[in-house]
Amino acid sequence: MLTSSELIQRHLPSAAVVKAFNNIYHRHLESLARPAGADRSYLPIAGDGTAAKAAVTAFLDSIGYGAVDAGPLAEGWRQQPGTPVYGAPYGSFQDPKGSPASADAIRKALAAAER
Repeated sequence: MLTSSELIQRHLPSAAVVKAFNNIYHRHLESLARPAGADRSYLPIAGDGTAAKAAVTAFLDSIGYGAVDAGPLAEGWRQQPGTPVYGAPYGSFQDPKGSPASADAIRKALAAAER
């Protein structure tokens, strides 16, 4: 079964699709940005292109986030709603500030996802 990101890639064959930002509550995204070296939050990214993932990683760094490589687009299902990495690592949606999620916490949540 194709993921939604793989379907987008099929419709945009000349684009380099990278799945990012879909697993974090927008208010947490706003409040959890930190400079490099601080208690930084990490976001999973999935994509098929090395250069595209490097560009997204650099962009995330520029806005105060680290990236965890979740693999190719086919693994993007691991960061869909209902999976352990979707929202939970950053705290409750009821808390608009959230709490930082380490790279290790994101890796563990990705690994815990089941289809």
